[in-house]
Amino acid sequence: MAVAGNEADPGKRLVDEFVSEMVTMQGNFEQALIDPAGEIIERTSGRLEIQRPGQFRWAYVEPYEQWLIADGLNIWSYDLDLEQVTVKPQAEALANTPALLLGGAEDALEQFEYQGSYAEKETLWVRLQPKNTESGFLRVELGFMNDVLQRMVFFDNLDQTTLVSLYDVRVNETIDAGQFEFVVPEDVDLVGTPVVADVQDP
Repeated sequence: MAVAGNEADPGKRLVDEFVSEMVTMQGNFEQALIDPAGEIIERTSGRLEIQRPGQFRWAYVEPYEQWLIADGLNIWSYDLDLEQVTVKPQAEALANTPALLLGGAEDALEQFEYQGSYAEKETLWVRLQPKNTESGFLRVELGFMNDVLQRMVFFDNLDQTTLVSLYDVRVNETIDAGQFEFVVPEDVDLVGTPVVADVQDP
């Protein structure tokens, strides 16, 4: 299995287009967490919606409900079972993580080293390595089918692997802006302080 790494590499083109040209993406996902021995220790599923720049909603539905919402300023993590919301500044929470690629930050690709691509059946895989060794991840692999992102694999520093499979993916279709807004429900504990946008006087 040869790994390409030159300027003509189609994988480089795909990942560049994914970060710079895709405006919205939505679809369903299945996620598996795999331990160092290759055993699946957790399976989850849900729905993903991305609105660039800087907004996404990652909603786990099974076997528990949890929402991760990036509104452009903050990351909201809402655990519906625990009735608890944790909020962190988005720039801080996403720094040096693969989530930067989803949000489409202008400098997202600058934080990763492109390591080439390889074909496996109908999927073209792209390998990326975080330049920051403290990112918590060893590498990321993105799998494209027919030029559309269908697989994501994250290899972390604990020798665990997270495999995300995307289904029913639609690109550059309108998404309700309300999907990326979060209002803390009543009777829910809030941990953290959200960043507030600067308002300039007219």
